[in-house]
Amino acid sequence: MTDSSTIEKKRSKVEGIKERSNFLREPVATELKQDTTHFSEDGIQILKFHGSYQQDNRDNRVKGQEKDYQFMLRTRNPGGFIPPQLYLALEQLSEEYGNHTLRVTTRQGYQIHGILKKNLKTVIKTIVQNMGSTLGACGDLNRNVMAPPAPYKNRLDYQYAWEYADKIADLLAPQSGAYYEIWLDGEKAITAEEAPEVKAARQKGKNGTNFEDSPEPIYGTQYMPRKFKCSVTVPGDNSIDIYTHDLSLVVITNKKGELQGFNVLAGGGLGRTHRKEETFARSADEIGYVKKDDVFDLVKAVVATQRDYGDRTNRRHSRMKYLINDWGVERFKTKLQEYFGKKLESFKKLPKWKYEDYLGWHEQGDGKLFLGISVENGRVKNDGQFQLKTALKEVITKYELPTRLSANHNIILYEINPQWQEDINQVFRNNGVELDPDNVNHLTRYSMACPALPTCGLATTESERILPSIIDRIDTLLAKLGMAEETFVIRMTGCPNGCARPYMAELGFVGSAPNVYQMWLGGCPNQTRLARTYQEKLNIAELEQFLEPLFVYFRDSKKKNETFGDFCNRVGFDALREYAQTYQPNNQKTMKKGEKKPRAKRNEHRISVNEEWYQKLKTIAGEEKKAMNQIVAEALEAYFTK
Repeated sequence: MTDSSTIEKKRSKVEGIKERSNFLREPVATELKQDTTHFSEDGIQILKFHGSYQQDNRDNRVKGQEKDYQFMLRTRNPGGFIPPQLYLALEQLSEEYGNHTLRVTTRQGYQIHGILKKNLKTVIKTIVQNMGSTLGACGDLNRNVMAPPAPYKNRLDYQYAWEYADKIADLLAPQSGAYYEIWLDGEKAITAEEAPEVKAARQKGKNGTNFEDSPEPIYGTQYMPRKFKCSVTVPGDNSIDIYTHDLSLVVITNKKGELQGFNVLAGGGLGRTHRKEETFARSADEIGYVKKDDVFDLVKAVVATQRDYGDRTNRRHSRMKYLINDWGVERFKTKLQEYFGKKLESFKKLPKWKYEDYLGWHEQGDGKLFLGISVENGRVKNDGQFQLKTALKEVITKYELPTRLSANHNIILYEINPQWQEDINQVFRNNGVELDPDNVNHLTRYSMACPALPTCGLATTESERILPSIIDRIDTLLAKLGMAEETFVIRMTGCPNGCARPYMAELGFVGSAPNVYQMWLGGCPNQTRLARTYQEKLNIAELEQFLEPLFVYFRDSKKKNETFGDFCNRVGFDALREYAQTYQPNNQKTMKKGEKKPRAKRNEHRISVNEEWYQKLKTIAGEEKKAMNQIVAEALEAYFTK
């Protein structure tokens, strides 16, 4: 057994900060009372558990002056549920204390940006008093539990997904009183009563899942090694990117629609670091099936396995995906079953997954309607003739409508009486908001970007602010190539942490340096396959030059109904690079329907090599992410010019 002093030396700095925090109280409680604009480094780490990141507006940096410190607050809303009272409170807070916008996150919550330290307590207190919370929206614990946003009242499986997203969120919520002591002066929030079975499951301490006599029976003083993400969905509905979570549950019902249990997936996660090959995006594995009466014990067992065996020395290696990758699924299941106390049953067969965005008008199954609204990059704002913020406030105030946020950062209004439909349509029309999904730009509809600059401290380049112009450029290129109707999933982040999940996209942009992106290809429309790195660095000024040969190759060689991501995955990156290297642009024109597509001109100079050299060239090309003929050309050029 390793002695405690050795363990202490190996632990990361953040582990010590958590342990000294007195269950998330310090130094936040003390520093909040200080007349300063920002928190210390230790305070920043603990503040995350309370749902806030300290940021500074890099656009406002002036040499020799203090940074423009401000805070981002993130709400925790299982299943994306936002009651009307909470939305209106958030809207008002963003006007009084924020930057006048709200940001729908890719995990079905809201973010308010631009809050000053002196106003943090007022804002958090107001959120809690209006049926909301920020507790656990960030930090080393379970984050917001996701579920499909579709409010089908005639589908019991969707109702179960919502119910268990709520219950798992309650089960894994921090139990320390620090949050209410600091932000509400000890006043307990007025919230829905916790289900008795959830409370009982949390207190049950069998097989080493709990810390006895601790304010945090599941987390202890150290909480989790890193963030932990969960989701609950129904068979076939992949509106929540099921393969990207630490733990996902799939509702399994019988023919009568009655809940029987859950399929279990684990080990997904997308965060990585450039030039650190030991960090990588990973999709979740199928783990097994659990009966409904055992699901809370199973969730605790998964958490305990990661809590006790996740890496606490290297935070880049601390997510559960690395534990499962290092151990393998079978070893992970063996340890999981020790905490669980029984064997898992076999994973149940499921239908194919399909991405759904639920935009436009729909019947919710009980005579009422719901409305899905596309929100470009999740930014709820007023901008010129586009007055989304005004329209939402008017409709939600007038009809007291609840909303659900989607994982693609869109908004769903529901519980709408049919007689309200025309009035609601008119309100949004008057405010320049498009409600017909067929009129939403075909690329924008399936795109996502993280906030990135100027506020995110990790961003190395632009994302949200630049993606609309990138989509315009791609649209123009597609039209030039006679591909105006083509659509695919585009996602962009300003750093490799992957908040907008670019590693599942058909075309992923991952910020590498100012105006430079790593390019990922080969994901699929239904988000069931990881993309792969195609090019390490692309200056965004060269976007059209980069994309045109790929699009032409796709246009001229795809199979019927094949998508861009599926095509890239099928033909392989060697073929893509070979084609791009020899591609000669034609004077392309916008093509009419039925017009024959010209093939790309290619140079047919070929050189034969033996099999041994061919394999060596292929290996080098893969390592350097270049076409094989480019490697040969560089070698010949070096030979003839030496």
